[in-house]
Amino acid sequence: MDTFMDLYFEEVFSNIDRDGLNERFKRRELVEYFNTVITGCARGQNVSDNTTCKNFVLSALRYHNNCKTNNGDVCLMGKYHNLLYIAMKLAFDWSLQDNGVVAALLDELYTCEKTFERIFLGAIFGTSAPHFLAGWKSDFADKEENVHALVFFLDHATNACLEYTEGNITYRFIDVPLESCGRASPVRVVIQMGLSEMLMILLRFGARITSEASTNPVESILDRLKEYNRVYPYELVSCLKLILRATPKVEFTVNKQVFEDLELPDDYNYQRRMALEKYGEILEDRLIPSSRCGIRPVELKHLCRCCVRELLWQNFELPFGIQKLPIPIALKRYLDLCED
Repeated sequence: MDTFMDLYFEEVFSNIDRDGLNERFKRRELVEYFNTVITGCARGQNVSDNTTCKNFVLSALRYHNNCKTNNGDVCLMGKYHNLLYIAMKLAFDWSLQDNGVVAALLDELYTCEKTFERIFLGAIFGTSAPHFLAGWKSDFADKEENVHALVFFLDHATNACLEYTEGNITYRFIDVPLESCGRASPVRVVIQMGLSEMLMILLRFGARITSEASTNPVESILDRLKEYNRVYPYELVSCLKLILRATPKVEFTVNKQVFEDLELPDDYNYQRRMALEKYGEILEDRLIPSSRCGIRPVELKHLCRCCVRELLWQNFELPFGIQKLPIPIALKRYLDLCED
């Protein structure tokens, strides 16, 4: 496989126009070609398809790195960078199991782009929307395949304990900001879109919904729910309930200067007042339990769930580490946010 790839890069790839892989159909043609090559090489060398796919990805990474090194450690972009997305698609198509190789591929993508939006946007918006947002089309067939690909790379990134530092902030793969969405995290975009199924996937893998100094995600949903005059959309309600499962309680934004003239005691429950004054109808309709918004103490069971999930997150064990715990199945489902 290595000999074939060296010959391919020297004789064929070098003759492709620099922007020759910008179109999605051209990348797909090359993916189909390499799928055939991987199958043929695996049979001819009597090795597994997974091993042959691994060798292809490694060859692509080597070629990309060599080209970048010869250019002063700056990615040449164009076909040289699109080669990484062909490797990404093949890794997914063949369900590449080598965690180190997939992690190296993700690291290389981040080094060049500082984002993973070409993995996330297709799963969030579908295959066509990224073209209008960022000027490219997803390499995966449809939204369902985009979601499966996202889970595939989330799994590998978690197992490899991948983290990326930007300035003073360290992100995990799942929280790296999306450049085409105002540098919001994927989970913030999903909450804004009201996509409960996608939100469930991200929260199970430990996406941080409070890691950014921006609008409180729970308040943003509650403010939108108030606009519907108590006829609440299912998707928004589902998103709200999922967030309530993943966070200890709702922390409302309080401007204490508004209450200065009232001479309130130091231990005054501002959270309770904000909940009742601003979201009284939503509380009456039981969309938020009184134990999650400062009116009553939070349930011990829920606090334990948040603590256990936090420890699993710290050890890169969400969500699959839950199944390793010696606890009943019902509690595993509770920890995995499947029940409340």
